[in-house]
Formats: sequence, structure tokens, C-alpha cells
Amino acid sequence: MILAVSGRTDSYVQFMTILILFVFVLGITYFVTRWIGGYQKSASSNTNMEVVETLRMSNNKYVQIIRIGQKYLAVAVCKDSVTMLAEIPKGDLCLVEGNSGGLSGFKDVLAKIQREKFLEKEDGRDE
Repeated sequence: MILAVSGRTDSYVQFMTILILFVFVLGITYFVTRWIGGYQKSASSNTNMEVVETLRMSNNKYVQIIRIGQKYLAVAVCKDSVTMLAEIPKGDLCLVEGNSGGLSGFKDVLAKIQREKFLEKEDGRDE
């Protein structure tokens, strides 16, 4: 009888140890990922090159408008090559400041879903 209780206690301690280690590793992974993301964002924020827009033509073929300095270029990006198509005058482009048209990330999508759920509850359409 004493061995059975001791075996259960050992199993419980082992489970709790593994659970604590898992949460610890998960926390470290979260903070390291945020740190690397912030580092990469700050490293690329003050550059002279920017991808303005991308259009997917097929599985691995894209047409991109890129800004290099003050010039805008249209380029074709394929699996093994990048080809310049044309230089585009800035006046011919419809440039949108910021990201007012679409959702930029998970945070925006989550906020939109929460707003919709809140409005449904206010209208009495709670499902």
C-alpha cells in the first residue's frame, strides 16, 4: 500500500515538473520571438528600399512595384530570376499612406471579430 501511494506521488511530481518546464520553455520562446521580430523591424525600417505592392501571377511568379530611393520600379520575380520591367513615375501610382484599407495583422482581425460579437450582443442577436 505504501508503494502505491509513493508511486502516485512520484508520477504527480514528475508531471508537475514537466508541466513547469514546458511553460518555462514556452515563455522563453515567446519573448525571444518578440525580441527577434522587434530587432528585424527596426533593422529594416530605415532603408532606401521597400516593396510597395505585389501581384501574384502564378505559383512562383510575381510582379512587384518596389521603391529604391525616390524611384519606383516594376519587376518580375520568378523562381530563379528577377527582371526589371519598367520605371514608373510617382505620379502614375496610387500610393496609400499607412494601412487604412486592410487589416495588418492578427491583432486587427481579433479586434474586428470582438467588435462584431459585441454589436451582435447589443442587438440581441446573441447566437
